[in-house]
Amino acid sequence: MTSVQGTAVDIPTEDGVADAYLAHPGDGSPRPGVLLYQDAFGLRPHLRAMADRIAEAGHTVLVPNVFYRHGRAPVVELPEFIDPSARPEIFERLGPVMRSLTDELAVRDAGAYLRWLADSPLVADGPVALTGYCMGARLSLLTAGSYPDRVAAAAGFHGGRLATDAPDSPHLVAGRVTAELYFGHADDDPSLPPEQIERLEQALTEAGVRHRCEVYEGARHGFTQADTAAYSEEGAERHWAALLDLLKRTF
Repeated sequence: MTSVQGTAVDIPTEDGVADAYLAHPGDGSPRPGVLLYQDAFGLRPHLRAMADRIAEAGHTVLVPNVFYRHGRAPVVELPEFIDPSARPEIFERLGPVMRSLTDELAVRDAGAYLRWLADSPLVADGPVALTGYCMGARLSLLTAGSYPDRVAAAAGFHGGRLATDAPDSPHLVAGRVTAELYFGHADDDPSLPPEQIERLEQALTEAGVRHRCEVYEGARHGFTQADTAAYSEEGAERHWAALLDLLKRTF
């Protein structure tokens, strides 16, 4: 097993400085870059552990605090085990923070994260891969469509609102995507009903995007996150197999 080194880093953006976590194989040699987009709960021990696991497979992984405009992580204080039904105040605090990250800001920030990876001596030359969770799946898709020359592959897991009928729905970037995409949808997810799954699939197919969209039966929104009440070990392990397979094919 590859030894992994994890460090805190700061990323200059057009609007300030984003704190982030960087994980990479301990030998310090340049490896293919992976940008990991957080779920709503943000940069915390569990996401660092996920980054470490991807780094163990031979990648340099960056996990930015996408809510940096509201302070360094954790932006909202979190319990070790997150159960929003038992702690509704968590989402009450996070809601306004999430809504303040507009697509325009998110895409601008993505440019800063990608530039930082391109400049890092720990990252191999060439395009990078993305993976995102919950709201991060949306960010993953938007980034792939906004920076096609920088993104070789992008994954999203239990993403919500990926293909709405709004004029700024993320699925509308499909025509600009050149990366291979993979989506693992939660079966039990009010934020991504069957009609949105179908709309996303249709948009990607019509745009000629190499992709695979799978529905994980019995999985709830958030199923990959082991420190939350939505976690499914079976769904999480299936996600790891799909993600690492995508990275292996890409790099």
